[in-house]
Amino acid sequence: MRRVSAAQAASLVRDGDTLLIGGSGGGHAVPDALLAALGQRFRDEGLPRGITALHPVGVGDGGQRGMGHLAQKGLLRRNIAGSFVNSPPVGRMALDDEIEAWSLPQGALSQLMREMAAGRMGLFTKTGLHTFVDPRLQGGRQSASAKEDLVTLEVVRGEEMLFYKPYHIDIAFLRGTTADEDGNVSMEQEAVTLEMLSEAQATKRCGGIVVVQVKRMAARGTLHPKMVKIPGILVDLVVVEPAQEQTFLVPYSTAYSGELRIPLDDIPVLKQDSRKVVARRGALELFPRAICNLGSGIFTGIANVAAEEGCLDAICLTNEQGNVGGAPASGGDAGAAMNPDAQLDQPYQFDFYDGGGLDLAFLSFAEFDAAGNVNVSRFGDKLIGPGGFINISQNAKRVVFGGTLTAGGKPKAVAQVEQITFAGAYARERGQPVLYVTECAVFRLGDAGPELVEIAPGLTVEDIAARMGFRPAVAPGLRAMDARLFAPEPMGLKAEIAAKPGKPVNPRLAAL
Repeated sequence: MRRVSAAQAASLVRDGDTLLIGGSGGGHAVPDALLAALGQRFRDEGLPRGITALHPVGVGDGGQRGMGHLAQKGLLRRNIAGSFVNSPPVGRMALDDEIEAWSLPQGALSQLMREMAAGRMGLFTKTGLHTFVDPRLQGGRQSASAKEDLVTLEVVRGEEMLFYKPYHIDIAFLRGTTADEDGNVSMEQEAVTLEMLSEAQATKRCGGIVVVQVKRMAARGTLHPKMVKIPGILVDLVVVEPAQEQTFLVPYSTAYSGELRIPLDDIPVLKQDSRKVVARRGALELFPRAICNLGSGIFTGIANVAAEEGCLDAICLTNEQGNVGGAPASGGDAGAAMNPDAQLDQPYQFDFYDGGGLDLAFLSFAEFDAAGNVNVSRFGDKLIGPGGFINISQNAKRVVFGGTLTAGGKPKAVAQVEQITFAGAYARERGQPVLYVTECAVFRLGDAGPELVEIAPGLTVEDIAARMGFRPAVAPGLRAMDARLFAPEPMGLKAEIAAKPGKPVNPRLAAL
């Protein structure tokens, strides 16, 4: 292992290289100093040119940090990512067809890192079937020049599967907290650990270079072996960045790293508005011991609602980045969690999700349509990508989508979504219960599409239909939404959850 500057590390990237980038969202374990140095090198020298950026999770602050450093014409040739939402400048390049762009499921890319590390042929999974990732639709392509088939449809033992091809990695930019003199890297101050180990292993297997950005150095032999996330045998170069922040918004939170737990009173109470109404209505679906995912967006507010109502301990909230328990963070810090009980590597979290471990998934929608399809990945002039949405929505036992019924006066319930990130017909085929929750109406996925089952007090079916791009079916038992959703005082959610039947217990355990 050698210690070098960020500029020296950036000088190793050559024309046409594939650069693997670790990190998540708004700065979680993002090697931003390395990305900044690479972007500066291109501005100064015009090199390297035509690189491929590969990152399982979206990386950026919504502006110039993260992948924003690389949003320069000529520097990037292609970008393969779980999400573009954190890097609008790169998304703009894709929309303008200045780069070849694919957005693939975050979980599939995360798990693919392990397959690549082991030298296996790639990843076989059902995740992505019947969505825009399916090659029968778009194959995950997000720009016209993206021609290569990165995902193929295969039949394995009589079942349709998607095959995600592996990549050859030339260099990886990863991040940790501390490196010792042998290059062993720990991540004790990070909010997530992701697939850093698998990414390092995959890069070394390809004969590539592993560069790790850290905050500090430690003497040889002083890191506890169980704290080491990337062993020194996998690390070529270390770049020390003393000003490294935990996220782009927070220099360091002990609640995110797990060093200390904060009192529940310190978790913000949401203001009473339409977003809180949606989060509260979603929270009414909770039951004792339910294992849930809170996707980024409007339903991260469920964590705030549960904290306000004193019932966080009655359920288990998780996020795909690997946090189990506690209160998943929202906004720019989405991906972190306050007071987590455990922090798993991301591929293992997706193993659990893909295996049906989630009782409830709470996910935002950008739009849903008359067939029950949901789009979060591309709409209008916005390229977002699916993130973990496809893994989560396809494999949870029950899915609750949330959002406002209109945005800027335009319906978000449309005749046909622009891009299918969740397929209503595929959910019906598998018998998956689905709800669509808004601030003024609740729908369920019926035999033909969304059916109106609840309506806000004081509104009529015609009021709701006027705000939609299609006329929904109306369930026979149409009822008013709970009045408590719209009141400023707490709902008494803790007692309500406690009164519900919990998850079934294994009969062997029940006999004890």
